[in-house]
Amino acid sequence: MAKQTLHIVKIGGNIINNESELNSFLKDFSALEGLKILVHGGGKRASEIASEMGLQPKMVNGRRVTDEANLEVVTMVYAGLLNKNITAILQHNDCNALGLSGVDANCIVAHKRIVKGIDYGFAGDVDSVNSEFINALLQHKVTPVFCAITHNKNGQLLNTNADTIASEVAIAMSNLFDVQLNYVFELKGVLEHIEDENSVISKINLNKYEKLVEQGIISEGMIPKLHNCFNCLQKGVQKVKIGNASLIKGTNELHTTLSLE
Repeated sequence: MAKQTLHIVKIGGNIINNESELNSFLKDFSALEGLKILVHGGGKRASEIASEMGLQPKMVNGRRVTDEANLEVVTMVYAGLLNKNITAILQHNDCNALGLSGVDANCIVAHKRIVKGIDYGFAGDVDSVNSEFINALLQHKVTPVFCAITHNKNGQLLNTNADTIASEVAIAMSNLFDVQLNYVFELKGVLEHIEDENSVISKINLNKYEKLVEQGIISEGMIPKLHNCFNCLQKGVQKVKIGNASLIKGTNELHTTLSLE
């Protein structure tokens, strides 16, 4: 019997910080038919609030270094302010959403990243996803909305990259569903020339990805994003696309499709 389709959408970048764009995206997401999960970041907002509090955000290779003070900030911003605001807007659009962190119902267990040259502090790498509980929510027509906070089952909260959470949730759910993963941000896709918003590379396979990294066309934050894309394709996820909010409207606008071959 054919599996049901499950859409997993990760939203990040400047869309979350732009009220009108966020509202427009969440309206379109609410209208998306069938089973769906939303994963959101919020690093830009967390950095703004941290700076207002006199804390200096630190990034290395596109990933956030999370010390104890910044962990408190990202927990408040991701699991509180942003998660509940997004959930409230979805409810306004008749999408029965449930805002969650990885802690809730033991949804996402992680471990503190092992130090290998760079100490990322309280950054978490995912160990397991509670697909059974998430599936129970979906079957009751509840749309999970995950922020980027996980835990280690020993009382320690961890800050986990939202792209990674989307990828790991997609992998876990691919045993039950035909999973389509969309990474939505402010750009139309992976760009060949960063100054040209229309220079979208429409298709990238694993071999091409490695060459684009060598050439410096894919760099900084796009490296971990695409690493997550190919990781989940190698582990059972059916489709992965990167682009702007038009991805979930089903229009044929520019975007990047990822494949293994």
